[in-house]
Amino acid sequence: MPTADSDEAPVLLRVQGRAGHITLNRPRAINALNHEMVRLMDGALTGWEQDDAVATVVLTGAGSRGLCAGGDIRSIHDDIRAGGGAASLAFWRDEYRLNARIARFPKPYVAVMDGIVMGGGVGVSAHGSVRIVTERSRIAMPETGIGFVPDVGGTYLLTRTPGELGTHLALTGSAVGAGDALLCGLADHYVPSERLEEFTAALADTEVSEAVARYAAAPPEGELAAHREWIDSSYAADSVEEIVDRLYNSGDQAAKETAETILGKSPTSLKVTLAALRRARALASLEQVLDQEYRVSATAITAPDMVEGIRAQVVDKDRSPRWSPAGLSQVTEAEVARHFAPRDGDELGLAPEAAPRCP
Repeated sequence: MPTADSDEAPVLLRVQGRAGHITLNRPRAINALNHEMVRLMDGALTGWEQDDAVATVVLTGAGSRGLCAGGDIRSIHDDIRAGGGAASLAFWRDEYRLNARIARFPKPYVAVMDGIVMGGGVGVSAHGSVRIVTERSRIAMPETGIGFVPDVGGTYLLTRTPGELGTHLALTGSAVGAGDALLCGLADHYVPSERLEEFTAALADTEVSEAVARYAAAPPEGELAAHREWIDSSYAADSVEEIVDRLYNSGDQAAKETAETILGKSPTSLKVTLAALRRARALASLEQVLDQEYRVSATAITAPDMVEGIRAQVVDKDRSPRWSPAGLSQVTEAEVARHFAPRDGDELGLAPEAAPRCP
């Protein structure tokens, strides 16, 4: 049975009654994921999947700031600069496999998405079978702001949202609260944070459905539903340039502000993200989408924007990335297509057969 070596371990494991608890334990970094944490989580799931005494798995984050702020992008930045990204590729291979495993886990996997849940944090939570949000939840896929593209199955999740809400969240990187997470299908139940401790403790001897019925409450109202008209009409466009034009010309001030937000992101990331979303819609399974995301991620680290984006946001924190190329019109169709090309000898290979390629 999995056990934690000490309270200093980056992932803490314990069994309480019928529940196996996984606690991400890097609170100073808002529990940002590294390769060791992915391996520890996978090992825990291996042990508990075969352990009849464990009926439920519960994922939480240490500290008060959030479940997980995403992957450890500072280490990815350093790896790309020093070694060309080999360690990052190995991390993504195991991380994406863990995302798929969580989605197919045969026992209830309860993810407590309290506080900040971004990027890789979405990957280890939003694919779970029971996803809990609170009034403190802030959920986002903010990759376009660091010169990257939504991964960890994010393009699968965001193409399964109502209308074009997922396209909006992917291009802007905007964070949503509990009400909108539920609307977008990124979460299942709202439990007020003051009830979380009792809720997770109850899972020691209570069926998940019963615990949810006891502790869940009506969620607070979200914000996105009121903007569906301009979101759905604008993001239905076939190019990022046309999306921006429609946002500017919609007559809605919030839409115009959204256009400005989008134009601050990496032009290459924006175009690749839109292509990834459209292609993901045509793929039947999460595994096929993860295979596609691995190709995209592996190509993204060969372009300049990811190192520059992380530098601007995390390393130097000047918040002034110098994107290359600097404008949407300068990103060629060939550059976008390059991100989706098969990788000889380096495919993720989760899907049983090659994913269909869109024209």
